[in-house]
Amino acid sequence: MDESNVEIITAEQAAEAAKGLTFEIVWAALMESRQQMHELFEEMRKSNEELKNVVHELSKNIGGINNTLGEFTEAMFSPNLWSKFAQYGIHVTEQSERKTLSSGGKKLAEIDVLIENGDCIIPVEVKTKLSDDDVDKHVERLGVIRGYLDGKCDKRKLFGAVAGGVVSDKTVAYAQDMGLFAIVQSGDSVTIADAPEGFKIREW
Repeated sequence: MDESNVEIITAEQAAEAAKGLTFEIVWAALMESRQQMHELFEEMRKSNEELKNVVHELSKNIGGINNTLGEFTEAMFSPNLWSKFAQYGIHVTEQSERKTLSSGGKKLAEIDVLIENGDCIIPVEVKTKLSDDDVDKHVERLGVIRGYLDGKCDKRKLFGAVAGGVVSDKTVAYAQDMGLFAIVQSGDSVTIADAPEGFKIREW
C-alpha cells in the first residue's frame, strides 16, 4: 500500500475536530440523517406502489384483450354451430351461449356453447387457439357435466366438441382420438373437421 496517499488522523486531530461539538449538535445531526433516511424509504415505497399499479393495469389490459379475443371467437363460431351436426343425425333444437352449471352454490362447469335436443346434449369448448391441453380439460369437464346431468335424472346422451379459430392438424387429430367433434374455420363459416375412417364419437 502506498502510505503517501493515506491520511492518518491522530488523537490530537480528532480531539481538535470534536471541539465545539455538543450533545445537542450531535443529536440534531442524527435526527437530520434519520429524517433523510425516512424520506428516502418513503420515496422507495411510493415508487414500489407506482410499479405495482403499472403492473396491475398492464395485466388487466392484457386480460381484457384476451377476453375480447375469446368473445370474438365465440361470436364467430356460435351462429354457425347448430346446423353442423345434421350430418351425424343430430338435429339441434336449442343452442345457448356461456352457460354455467352449479350445484349447492358451487360452480361446477362453464360451457361456451351448448348444443342440445331431446335426445342428446353437446357442450362445445371454444378457444381462440385450441391446444391439446384445452382438449384434455374439456374431457375432464364432460365427466363433471355427466355427473351433473345424472344428478338431475337427465339421461340424454352426452357428446363433446371443441372449436378454435386456430387449430393445428395435430390437435384436430388428438381431439378426434379422444372421441370429440373438432370444429374448425372453413372460409367465412365453420365446419366439423373431416373425421378419419373408423371415427366414432364418444358418449359420456
